[in-house]
Amino acid sequence: MHDTPPSVPDFTQWPSFPFEGDLRVKQLDDPVPVEPPRKGEGLRECTACNAPEDAYIWVGERWRVRAMDRPTGLPMVLILESRSHLDLGDLPNLLAAELGVMTVRLERAIRSLDGVARVHVNRWGDGSAHLHMWFLARPYGRLQLRGTFLSLWDSILPPISEAQWRENLALVAAWLAEFGGRPLAEPPRIQWQAPSSLLAQSAAADAAAAAEEAASVIEAAEEIPEPATGSEADLPGSGAGPGSPTGTTDDEPRPASDPTAGTEADSAAGAGAGAGTVAHSELENETPAATPRQANRGSDADGTAGTSTNGGGTSTGSRTTGAVTTD
Repeated sequence: MHDTPPSVPDFTQWPSFPFEGDLRVKQLDDPVPVEPPRKGEGLRECTACNAPEDAYIWVGERWRVRAMDRPTGLPMVLILESRSHLDLGDLPNLLAAELGVMTVRLERAIRSLDGVARVHVNRWGDGSAHLHMWFLARPYGRLQLRGTFLSLWDSILPPISEAQWRENLALVAAWLAEFGGRPLAEPPRIQWQAPSSLLAQSAAADAAAAAEEAASVIEAAEEIPEPATGSEADLPGSGAGPGSPTGTTDDEPRPASDPTAGTEADSAAGAGAGAGTVAHSELENETPAATPRQANRGSDADGTAGTSTNGGGTSTGSRTTGAVTTD
């Protein structure tokens, strides 16, 4: 017989807790003697190793970054994966050092987006034996979303627009490409419409947005342990979207099976330092000289003046164009 469940914990009163009303704690199941294998463990196939390159927004020699399959409630949700089929505790020294570099690099890229205040970095790994780190962007000014419940809020908030989502993906990919690798995400194309068609297009977009569900991290198949009695065929797949919470669904993209695939340099340290070293100065000047959205403004100036005399009168004329200014 199960024990009486404990009373509701104090964190349910925190401002960041997403729910209100009467709550009760679930009964705790008895522990299983042997935990079931994760994806990529034992005889189970690894979906991350079999994912094609075009399922990612950026790829490098030893790392790949993927997004969800559709917009999320948070401004950005990304997953950093190693190419090699290794878990966190299995990384050799070189990849362990590069993981720190890539974590800082990706955090900076996401934090550079408009409307992002903080970036939460998480690693669970209960569903997959292939290393994957979650990066969740907390919207600026949304103080209620601070803290450990951010992944829950992601499945509650309405998704951002697809155009903004795709632009954010392209900006992050371009930022990472400043240090090596290959960006695969592209910004949305401008769809020029006649004014008479704008109203119909807006109505169709609203209907599509209402029909689409947001994805969330907490429902990602990679993060949900399998039932002890479940069969492998019944396991949910991992998808690239937060439709599984900010997580993944059955069609979720996964890394290529070849751990050594990729020819681009992942970073200045990885390409130049050889197989056994990582440049210590790599993090000192990490920010690129110019972000993808910087623009140059300026105008040239030309000034001329002249005088002419006709009989007893003199006339003076001048012409001036704008002065050069740069920010």
